[in-house]
Amino acid sequence: MFDQAPTGIAGIGTDLIRIARIEQALARHGQRFVQRILGEQEQVIYARRSQRDPQRGVRYVAMRFAAKEAFSKAIGLGMRMPMAWSRMQTLNAPSGRPMVVLSGDLKTWYEARYGEALISLTDETDMAMAFVIVQARSAT
Repeated sequence: MFDQAPTGIAGIGTDLIRIARIEQALARHGQRFVQRILGEQEQVIYARRSQRDPQRGVRYVAMRFAAKEAFSKAIGLGMRMPMAWSRMQTLNAPSGRPMVVLSGDLKTWYEARYGEALISLTDETDMAMAFVIVQARSAT
């Protein structure tokens, strides 16, 4: 399951959001909201899902929003630089497992401080939730 033995936990974050809140933001701000919140790869996936079923698109944005909030809590920054919505993406490994993918200044900042970030996502009819564990950086 792990490439190497897991290290200690450096941070934990969780977020729970009402999907209707994201639906309202999308209705009010449309594509500007999507571009502000989602990274480039997430935007492509969102477009595909929305095209097939608009509600699937809303749920996708809600889960990614929760993931970004949970991650920002786990690393202790909140939404302060270098943390930015679009610099943290939750994508899927070929196995389907969700994984954290960072970019820009956030990636550099994170890699100097932490090890792997583990993420779990779930949703129900009206809620989306994310849970993140950030491992301590291994001493190599």
